[in-house]
Amino acid sequence: MSELDEVLRALTDEGEELDRVVAGLDPSQWKLPTPAPGWTIADQIAHLTFIFGLARTAAEDAEAFKALVAGAEKDFNGAVNAALGLFAGDSQETLIAKWRGERADVVTALAAVPAGQVVPWLVNPLPPVILACAGIMEQFAHGQDIYDALGVQRRYTDHIKHLVVFAVLTKDFGYLSRGLTPPATEFRFELTAPSGELWAFGPEDATQRITGPAADFCLLATRRRHRDDLAVVATGEEADHWLDIAQCYRGPAGEGRRPGQFAVARV
Repeated sequence: MSELDEVLRALTDEGEELDRVVAGLDPSQWKLPTPAPGWTIADQIAHLTFIFGLARTAAEDAEAFKALVAGAEKDFNGAVNAALGLFAGDSQETLIAKWRGERADVVTALAAVPAGQVVPWLVNPLPPVILACAGIMEQFAHGQDIYDALGVQRRYTDHIKHLVVFAVLTKDFGYLSRGLTPPATEFRFELTAPSGELWAFGPEDATQRITGPAADFCLLATRRRHRDDLAVVATGEEADHWLDIAQCYRGPAGEGRRPGQFAVARV
């Protein structure tokens, strides 16, 4: 199995896991507020549907993608909220059907991109495997909001390795979103997978180090938990600062989560 096939399999499996939770909701639960201010569970699914549709378009038709995102960089939050309006009139059944269709279609579209070719994206073109990792990040983050709204304990698997890799690659996003200059110092990441395997990235002798459970690291990097509620540990001043600003997505950081907002996660 190629690296792309592996990431697409993880994207599919995690989507099906979330689907099993969402499919059984009644209409009142569909409108439950999530920890993202102003967003219901329906809004979270609408956002994922839009993002997967956007990625599918990017993989299938570069010019159509450029037309869809024209001007979005000038008002990122406005573009995101406008996208939710595209699904505002959809029934629960219709939106779930659209979400399932886009989930399946984006996997097919990314798998069909010729080897060595990149796919246009919001800032820079990306290899299909990295765009698929970005999809895992989106699904993890917005899925977590849904799990939290329902009070459901999430089951983490080693599929999150693809999100860990993505978060390490995008380490500078937290600085850039705040107008800060990323430090030249390299970081060492040592993270424990749900299976117990150690995932390590960066120079072994780095003085700036991030350690802890990989699932906690993913919750931190997607800003779904405050650092105080996680077992992620920083060694070094720069690493400690990074825990305050970590994010693995472009654009505004958002409000994040308050200390103690959820039960302390110990994975």
